This record gives sequence, C-alpha cells and structure tokens, in this order.
Amino acid sequence: MKDAFGLPQSLLVLGGTSEIALATARRLVARRTRTVWLAGRPSPALDAAAEQLRGLGAEVRTVAFDALDPESHEAALGKVFAEGDIDLVLLAFGILGDQAHDEREPLNAVRVAQTNYTGAVSAGLVAARSLQAQGHGSLVVLSSVAGERARRANFIYGSSKAGLDAFAQGLGDALHGTGVHVMVVRPGFVRSRMTEGMEEAPLATTPEAVATAIELGLRRRSETVWVPGALRMVMSAVRHLPRSVFRRLPV
Repeated sequence: MKDAFGLPQSLLVLGGTSEIALATARRLVARRTRTVWLAGRPSPALDAAAEQLRGLGAEVRTVAFDALDPESHEAALGKVFAEGDIDLVLLAFGILGDQAHDEREPLNAVRVAQTNYTGAVSAGLVAARSLQAQGHGSLVVLSSVAGERARRANFIYGSSKAGLDAFAQGLGDALHGTGVHVMVVRPGFVRSRMTEGMEEAPLATTPEAVATAIELGLRRRSETVWVPGALRMVMSAVRHLPRSVFRRLPV
C-alpha cells in the first residue's frame, strides 16, 4: 500500500532499462519504495539495473517482458501480481526510431508503432485490470510532448505517442472511481542515450528531472504532468497554430 505521503512501497517497471524509469526508481527507493520489479528483455543491462537498485537497499526482482509479444504480457505481469500487491506500475518502454530511414522502410515504422502504441495498449490493459482487482494503485504512462502535434521531423514517433497518450487518458477515465489512478507524463526533449547525438530542443530536461516530476505528481494524484511545466503553455500555442503556419516552422 502507498504510504501517508502517497508514495508507493512496491513498484513494477515495464521497460526495466529505461533511464527515466531507473531515475524514478532510485528516487522512490530513497523515499519509501522497498520492492521493485524490473520487467524487460533479459540482458546484462537489466541485471545491472537490478544490482544498482539492490545497492540502494531495495528488494529487486526481474521478469522477462517483451513489448512486441503481447500474447506473453498476461503471463509475465500475472507472475508479478501473484507475488503480492503492486502500488505503482510505470509504463516506460518505447523506441524513437529513425524518421528518415523508417519512411523508406515501412516495416521499421511499424515496429515503432507496435512498440510505443500497441505494446503499451496490451501491457496497460493487463496492468490496469490487475490494479483494479487489488483495489488500489497507480499506473504512470510515459508519453511525450511529441504526441501533442506530429512534426515533420518525427511524425512516426509522434503519432505513436499521440495514440498512447489518448489511450492512457481514456483508460484513466474508465478507471475513475475504482481506486486506480492513471497519470500521463509528457516530457519534452530528454537528454539520454536515446537522444544522444541529436540536436537539443528548447526546454530540454533530464531523466532525473522527469523522476522528480513523477514523484510530485504521485503526491498530488495528478492526471497529467508536463516536464518541464512550461511546456504546457508552449504546446497549447503550438497545438492551435494554423497548419499552413506550423509546416513552415523549422521543427
């Protein structure tokens, strides 16, 4: 169960090697979280992430999970929930892709969509059902400002995040009143391995800053969190720009 401050004592990370997810896990373990499950493809990176969190005092277990294999999601997540209640599920997996290359190779574009959207729909619904069955818990979904309005430079990724964002909002509405809280997190450009070598966008942030915002959002039981907060107003303006103007912007 969550503590008096609204922070989880148990955490399941879907996308166990995500830099944002691990920054969040470290922050929560430093507060109240004692049990952490890292779900991801078996790899040295997943094992190293688990060891890092164990070094901070958490009880950490790993479970094999593949976003691109939705038929396995029920069994993988069922294994976790069978061991006890989970206070927080952090859905943090996703890939950026390579826009120029993926436009020429549609199957690569489909992989981006399947990972970021259809994989998340499957895992999100399975997690939500388990949280609802136990009668409490939060589902935090890592979306992106890229989903607010698809840009020429990354419309494949942006469209997948737009679908994820809409799904998470609808899921939150469906679960309202059940004891399950859904929070959508919309970071801007995050300095991480995934964006290494890319030109940095204005209002860039870090995994640690996103983790801080997630903790605050959990305390407040927020439904939507922007990181940094100034992006809320920026994207509101961008969303309402006429299309003829928007397509001339260098984005």
